Amino acid sequence: MYNDWLTIGPLTIHGYGAMIAIGILCAFWLGERQARRHGLQASEVDNLVFVCLAVGYFFSKFTYTVINFKDFLADPWSVISSGGWVVYGGILGGIFGGWVYCRIKKLDFFAYFNMLIPTVALAQAFGRIGCFFAGCCYGVPTSSALGVTFPAGSLAPSGMKLVPTQLLSSAGDFLIFAVLYKIYENEKTRPETAAWYLILYSAGRFMIEFLRGDAERGSIGPLSTSQFIAIFVMAAGVILLVMIRNRNKNIRQEASA
Repeated sequence: MYNDWLTIGPLTIHGYGAMIAIGILCAFWLGERQARRHGLQASEVDNLVFVCLAVGYFFSKFTYTVINFKDFLADPWSVISSGGWVVYGGILGGIFGGWVYCRIKKLDFFAYFNMLIPTVALAQAFGRIGCFFAGCCYGVPTSSALGVTFPAGSLAPSGMKLVPTQLLSSAGDFLIFAVLYKIYENEKTRPETAAWYLILYSAGRFMIEFLRGDAERGSIGPLSTSQFIAIFVMAAGVILLVMIRNRNKNIRQEASA
């Protein structure tokens, strides 16, 4: 809503950047805490999170460039230097970066994946609040009392009430974090944590896209780019969940034989 929080000389603290920073710091803190509690190497968490962030940012920007390829061809630097990025590209890229890092360091990828994925949902929840301050990722026009009118200079259109999709997304991410945290803390369901993230986040993202009003996020047929990707990510989550449950079922059967 109001992105410029504080200006000191040439330095301005923006709400968007501040909320993303808070989300990342929370991810670092919670990741280290969970690693110590569950017998994983807390010393590796910082490196792993940093790698996931760096690779995730690259793929996020790459995906945004692909979606806006015509603009990229016309003026490459304007696309590369813009604040545009695609969350799904960042998520999938971060997962890939984490997998490569774990392979190199000979770490159990799924052990760290399941442990860290709730922190991703938590960081996203704070990040979406940052989106609200900046006005990006805004919703469609509405006459509802819950609609929000953004000020002039915001990334969202001013002078009209819009669905606050940023806050709805943030609330959904906080809820997903709470569910994932509970799943992870249960030893029986812990191996399913990452699969449930892929399912829950994709379902929520698919639905919220119907309320989004920023057309520059791209589309594939009748679906937005994120909805199209969400279908495959959700399917991957379901397949992963079934595989984990079948494997655990076989282990229990072998143990009782």
